[in-house]
Amino acid sequence: MFDFIFRGGRVVDGTGNPWFRGDVAIKDGRIADLGRVMGDAETVIRLKGEVVAPGFIDTHSHSDLFLFSEPLAEAKIMQGVTTEIVGQDGLGEAPINEDDVAEWRRYLSGLNGDPDLEWTWRTISEYLSALEEARPSINVASLVGHGNLRLAAMGMDDRRPDAEEFAEMKWLLAESLRDGAVGLSTGLIYAPCIYSDAAELTELCKVAATYGGVFVVHMRNEGDTLLESIDEVVGVGEASGIHVHVSHFKASGEVNWGSSVQSLGKLEKAKARGVQVSFDQYPYTAGSTFLSSLIPAWVHAGGVEKLLERLSDPDIRQRIRRGYTAGRSRTPRWDRLLVTNLQTEKNTVYEGKTMKEIAEARGQTEVNALMDIVLEERNAPSMISFTMGEEDVTRIMAHPLGTVCTDGLLLGKPHPRAYGAFPRVLGLYVREGVLRLEDAVRRVTSHPAQIHGIRDRGLIRPGYAADITVFDPKTIEDLSTYKEPRRHPRGINHVMVNGVMTVEDGEHTEARAGRVHRHKP
Repeated sequence: MFDFIFRGGRVVDGTGNPWFRGDVAIKDGRIADLGRVMGDAETVIRLKGEVVAPGFIDTHSHSDLFLFSEPLAEAKIMQGVTTEIVGQDGLGEAPINEDDVAEWRRYLSGLNGDPDLEWTWRTISEYLSALEEARPSINVASLVGHGNLRLAAMGMDDRRPDAEEFAEMKWLLAESLRDGAVGLSTGLIYAPCIYSDAAELTELCKVAATYGGVFVVHMRNEGDTLLESIDEVVGVGEASGIHVHVSHFKASGEVNWGSSVQSLGKLEKAKARGVQVSFDQYPYTAGSTFLSSLIPAWVHAGGVEKLLERLSDPDIRQRIRRGYTAGRSRTPRWDRLLVTNLQTEKNTVYEGKTMKEIAEARGQTEVNALMDIVLEERNAPSMISFTMGEEDVTRIMAHPLGTVCTDGLLLGKPHPRAYGAFPRVLGLYVREGVLRLEDAVRRVTSHPAQIHGIRDRGLIRPGYAADITVFDPKTIEDLSTYKEPRRHPRGINHVMVNGVMTVEDGEHTEARAGRVHRHKP
């Protein structure tokens, strides 16, 4: 007697092989049998044309804190995600020193939010234990943030670490990997990660590679110097022997549209000479991050309070304005940049409007409005920026080195990717022929599991954890939009996490059966 049997579905097992008609039996949280299953179960779910796939893995998530405050994880589980990887962009929640907690959580509020909860953890092990106590609906694994290592050893200084500081960074990294982190992440446009060089990254990656970790990197540039940025991270991978996984791969800025041909070619050549490389992508032409990332890196040195002090200084503001005037070719398209997550009473009226509209309403230039909004909101705002071309999006999506992510900031009026990335790929882009169904499933299941060393998930295979997503390939569709982003998709009928039905007939059951993955080197 099994616990569950999914009978008669199209099994797309995650390998990329063609689908086959069969049954999937579940017992004690594991896949127990597959194919023509004899016997019965306490619950039999009869399917007609629906796909039975492994649960999806979100390789770039910013749910680090929301899994505590919103443990049902509805934005993710309702789109079929059963595992997500947090600790992205070098900006994780641990390790963290006691004296740095208040400043760091304020700094990250525009990325991971700042829900009303006590940060009881200081190490990665304690953070993962806190997640276990929160009992989220989905599984979670964490990277170690490069920014956390720098913060602990040397603060937010814009300089190289000295020998003692570098030794502390490497020791903290090793401890975090022993504690269960799946790898190292960095964000080379964000302070303090931006202050590092390739030599620093290489030495840290040598440590991470020793423990079987992955290097997840938001590159230094995704537009004008995209190709040079790829050379940097591929060089780090080649010198250290680590697997390099590039975050949200793209070609940003209209003048750079089409450069995905050359950038993908660089990854292919690196792979051919033995460098482990992969990437993830969200299936949209707009990105999203801190609004303050538009402000030069030198203004961020020293942390949030120093940033806000500088934005209050007339001389520094003038220097920032001159920088924009001198660098016209890199000035943002203000009319394509939506501001989100505004919290003060005077500014909430501007949420979801473009920087151009906000500047006009306030009677300011765009640069002055940018500085004032960041100052008034104390670095909390995020933004959505339309910078990519659809041809590059589809070309990158079709490449076999890729996986899918949300990179969703669950703040204010979020980017629709937070609610719709996976059904958009499996619905729109599969039906348009950009991907075979089986290839699309592989890149959201077994491929990300392999990259991050999650050994018992990502495949429909006896003995594997029973993370299952059942969807209708004809009707699966993302319904989230830029105007109404908090809308769940259609066509995802059932989602099982560790053998527990968490979405049934399209409704969340309020089950919280997720587990925390601790990497074992």
